[in-house]
Amino acid sequence: MINGGSETAVAPVGGSQPLDWKFSQVFGERTAGEEIQEVDIISAIEFNRNGDHLATGDRGGRVVLFERTDTQDHVGHRRDLEKMDYPFNRHPEFRYKTEFQSHEPEFDYLKSLEIEEKINKIRWCQSSNGALFLLSTNDKTIKLWKVQEKKVKKVCNMNVDSTKAMGNGPIVGSSISTSSKQHIANGGCTSNDFSFPTGGFPSLHLPVVTSHETNLMARCRRIYTHAHDYHINSISNNSDGETFISADDLRINLWNLEISSQSFNIVDVKPANMEDLTEVITSAEFHPTHCNMLAYSSSKGSIRLIDMRQSALCDTHSKLFEGQEAPGSRSFFTEIIASISDIKFAKDGRHILSRDYMTLKLWDINMDSGPVATFQVHEYLRPKLCDLYENDSIFDKFECCLSGNGLRVATGSYSNLFRVFGCSEGSTEATTLEASKNPMRRQGQATSRPSRSLGNLSGVVRRVKGADNSGVDANGNAFDFTSKLLHLAWHPTENSIACAASNSLYMYYA
Repeated sequence: MINGGSETAVAPVGGSQPLDWKFSQVFGERTAGEEIQEVDIISAIEFNRNGDHLATGDRGGRVVLFERTDTQDHVGHRRDLEKMDYPFNRHPEFRYKTEFQSHEPEFDYLKSLEIEEKINKIRWCQSSNGALFLLSTNDKTIKLWKVQEKKVKKVCNMNVDSTKAMGNGPIVGSSISTSSKQHIANGGCTSNDFSFPTGGFPSLHLPVVTSHETNLMARCRRIYTHAHDYHINSISNNSDGETFISADDLRINLWNLEISSQSFNIVDVKPANMEDLTEVITSAEFHPTHCNMLAYSSSKGSIRLIDMRQSALCDTHSKLFEGQEAPGSRSFFTEIIASISDIKFAKDGRHILSRDYMTLKLWDINMDSGPVATFQVHEYLRPKLCDLYENDSIFDKFECCLSGNGLRVATGSYSNLFRVFGCSEGSTEATTLEASKNPMRRQGQATSRPSRSLGNLSGVVRRVKGADNSGVDANGNAFDFTSKLLHLAWHPTENSIACAASNSLYMYYA
């Protein structure tokens, strides 16, 4: 992946070549002039472990599931293409599967606080017996959901004549003689006088229970609550399949999936006097393979790696990752833009990707002297930091993601743009894409290699002659602070990205 520490990973052939991204699908596309409802805006996206399912959460507390439709003939089609010596160019196709209301708005009467239903994070758990399990959380409450197909049972072959059923007709095959019926009507005994015809009732039979169709049912299995005084910003599953963590501004709690009544506090950064508070927790994630290790980021731009084997309360970290400030670059906005909004482990667990307001940074957990790569996301906004502070855009929290092979990283920006960078050795890939049906529309003519040193973060903003550059990016395109692409996810095994532009879900492949 990257030459760092004592190990060297060789990038596969073609890993340094920029990918050719193409539009795949869109769900919930807006029509021109359509007003967007606040509750419909997507607030979380997550692929499951094998990439066959995709979940989104919105500000209305709903979780929508999509399933892949091309998996059945996926392998066979690949073999056919290989025999024909054609390149494999199929892309994942998804369809709507189901949706359910995960959270409802609540009110905390003790604190006189409204708790909104917005889904902050979604994490998939291990599947079992054909059922899907996932965790979803709002600001205070985490829920474990089980989504499973249930067969709808129907009783067939009833002993009712279909021609007389509407008129409450007699039972089919009731061949009781008229004299017997008259005798019964007059109060006569039925045990001796009634006689079955020879051969019984040939058309009288037992009803049959059959399953004609299946319906998807979402059921809440566990509710984990009353463990956070502050807003939950992260949840993460452990590789042991039994536990998960939840993090708010000051604490990280460890839960067992089967026990919702208690959790263990493993990180607490709350000072004795809140006036001494200098930083808060912004994101937390378990290591993908080591169940005892996790990392969390802070508002000061640092990442701490902790080992739960050291002590019950992990007040001390095993490693601290923080970048060095460039000399003479400190300003009023330095600490604000240094705050990390999201961290992700690479699939191999060797690297951590972090996103602050201006940059993406890739860290090697074996090298805590600084990031091994720094990618400038929207350097052209640096002269506009004052305006971004005034309209609160500077506090926007952008997510980041890595490809399954670790060769590329991606994150969002404004004007519904997102950027893809190559992080293999020698790669110059830095692609700008727009969340629309024409993703390459905003692509610049010449894209330079992102900086690999923190000392070169102050890039040059390209000016357009004769134009007001107060609202244009490096390619001369106007940018829109109200259209922000905060949430995106990379397919775990293929070059496919799902991203949220307001209430629309766009999917691209390369």
